[in-house]
Amino acid sequence: MALLTKQIPRTLTALSRSSSFSGSVWSWTPVLGMKNFATPPNFRDIEVPKERQKLRFLEKVPQYPNGVRAPKMTKRIDLIRGEEEIHNQLIHKQYGIIALRGGMLRWGHLEMVRLGIGRKMDTNRMFAIWRIDPPWKPRTKKGQGKRMGGGKGSIDHYVTPVKAGRVIVELGGKCTFEEVYPLLEVVAHKLPFPALVVSQELLKQRKAHEELLEQENQNRYTFKYLIQNNLMGCHRWARKIDHEYYGKYY
Repeated sequence: MALLTKQIPRTLTALSRSSSFSGSVWSWTPVLGMKNFATPPNFRDIEVPKERQKLRFLEKVPQYPNGVRAPKMTKRIDLIRGEEEIHNQLIHKQYGIIALRGGMLRWGHLEMVRLGIGRKMDTNRMFAIWRIDPPWKPRTKKGQGKRMGGGKGSIDHYVTPVKAGRVIVELGGKCTFEEVYPLLEVVAHKLPFPALVVSQELLKQRKAHEELLEQENQNRYTFKYLIQNNLMGCHRWARKIDHEYYGKYY
């Protein structure tokens, strides 16, 4: 009896021990067990758009009217410094990728995001949207081995500036966070700055955690207190951005 029980798959080990032997045939009495499965999520309120589910193609170079020369710009580091104040929430309240630090996105990065998500998402029950603009900021570059002077170089490529906390892309539909996390994590890991895959619940938890840390902080001499009171003459070496964000962003 013990030898036969070991050879039976584990799915049949819940059979009754009371068995009868008649001749050379064993007769088993199956016994059903109670199992509690998790309730499947309810997607009744979610509608998948019928027009376009995948991310749209973004142009590599912005188009200008005829007779208008493409303008050149300075570096404008202020466009990537500090915190995003407008596009920092999820529109569809589901899932997305946010930037943890400022940076510049080139057209190749945007194509990587578009193809990486489009190949793995299920268009029958998922959809994705952009939350950033196509490349619009020109970056100039001079030729290799060229001497100094001669004016500003020609436009080499265009980029999209992104600040910390900016939502880059959103993914939603009739899906769970466990389904979309591996898909978005691969894309977020390849971006030129640290990025995080979030859901609406994670954004609320992050905000609540930051507020809790600020309330429970027992050290009154914070960086904000030092800047506001000019302790030890810190205004001599503090940067302008430190007077606005108090060392949180750089």
